[in-house]
Amino acid sequence: MFARIQDLTALIGRIAVGVVFLAHGLDKWNQGVGATADMLSGVGVPLPTLAAIFLIAVEVIGSILFIVGVALPLVGIGYAIAGLGAVFFVHLDAGLTGEGGYELVLVLALAGLALGFNGGRFSLDHLLFGRKRAAVNAAEPELQHS
Repeated sequence: MFARIQDLTALIGRIAVGVVFLAHGLDKWNQGVGATADMLSGVGVPLPTLAAIFLIAVEVIGSILFIVGVALPLVGIGYAIAGLGAVFFVHLDAGLTGEGGYELVLVLALAGLALGFNGGRFSLDHLLFGRKRAAVNAAEPELQHS
């Protein structure tokens, strides 16, 4: 019973974090790569066009994958990179709290990373790969005692 609650809370967390990143990604998508790259260049991000493509891909495609639970570790790492980049290039000078502070960005980035590696069993990753891993892990003690 407790494991199902853990899986449900991981799903709820993935949906919440994914929706927030998706909303930001759709804003960038609507602005376009050029405008997003100009904004990134303005705050000193190196390779702004490449960074804009990365952010749009992670925040739009990655968020959809994150919500349904596909490629969770990869998307979690992408969220961490995107969020920590925003902390250091945009929000750091404003401090942790207050207007423009980095507290929300930091929490979202690291929550995405944590959920990427602990996304629960209510995910396509678990459905596709988790059962195979569980079967292999269950067989390992038998192999060690042989």
